[in-house]
Amino acid sequence: MNLAISIDDIFGAARRLEGHAHRTPVLRSRTVDELTGATVFFKAENVQRMGAFKFRGAFNALAQFDPTQRERGVIAFSSGNHAQAIALSARLLGMPSVIVMPQDAPAAKVAATRGYQAGDARSEIVLYDRYTQDREAIGRELAARRGMTLIPPFDHPHVMAGQGTAALELIEQTAEGGPLDVLLVCVGGGGLISGCAVAATALNPGVEVWGVEPQAGNDTQQSLARGEIVRIPTPRTIADGAQTEASGRLTFPVIQALVRGIVTVDDAQLVQTMRLMAERMKIVVEPTGALAAAALLHRADGLPELRGRRVGVLISGGNVDIGRYAQLLSA
Repeated sequence: MNLAISIDDIFGAARRLEGHAHRTPVLRSRTVDELTGATVFFKAENVQRMGAFKFRGAFNALAQFDPTQRERGVIAFSSGNHAQAIALSARLLGMPSVIVMPQDAPAAKVAATRGYQAGDARSEIVLYDRYTQDREAIGRELAARRGMTLIPPFDHPHVMAGQGTAALELIEQTAEGGPLDVLLVCVGGGGLISGCAVAATALNPGVEVWGVEPQAGNDTQQSLARGEIVRIPTPRTIADGAQTEASGRLTFPVIQALVRGIVTVDDAQLVQTMRLMAERMKIVVEPTGALAAAALLHRADGLPELRGRRVGVLISGGNVDIGRYAQLLSA
């Protein structure tokens, strides 16, 4: 099957990211191992630059712009993490950025995006209503009118390849004890899981890659069951980074080919997981970032038996408004 990216694309992304992206740590927790009966390795992308894995894909995409594209700049649409990633990458590469963000995006993510754009009068945020307006249409119209390059949050080969470097690193960092048996990955539009599935299965053909979606937004799970992309209304979930309506036309074929299945967790399980990770692992994880860990800890329906196995878990981000975080954990 001719997929959008290959392992060579991910190796190329890793070379571009060297010296720019953090090589994030792999964390262990005796408590989690005891609760699950597995040997668990958490890839901590919550401490990546701008607080999420999204920096990998954004920088890899923008680093491949030609001089004209760099001069005119980049447009992106995002609920927050891709927005910050594009804004920071554009700043590092000396180009303007225009970011289309929902009006109800977390305040911390909007503020951080504005901060990365500070000092460049050509850069701005354009707000929209995620329940009544089409962010893709807004982005396309602005890109055409201003001559800027649109980089979507997940359905782009350079973005997918960049995200795959997270799994590439995890496999390298855990190789000494043997290969991973299972890899659990958060799923929104599919950029992270498609890149990670390509990297993981190329380097370790025996690994089982599983995706995790919010229960209220299981479009990819439905799509796999139907054998075609299913579009749903914008899901209402605290996992704001996974409020996607459909998988991408590039990401979905990769998921079909390489991912064993998709499971779901609910918002209450996300909060419980965030609390455990704060209490026992001393890390701040946003709701979307906790999807894969929640599936592990709550034995999501559909997952294979994990006891006695080596399990990799992607923590995808830590960008959460502190007031909202405190409110969720104390509820």
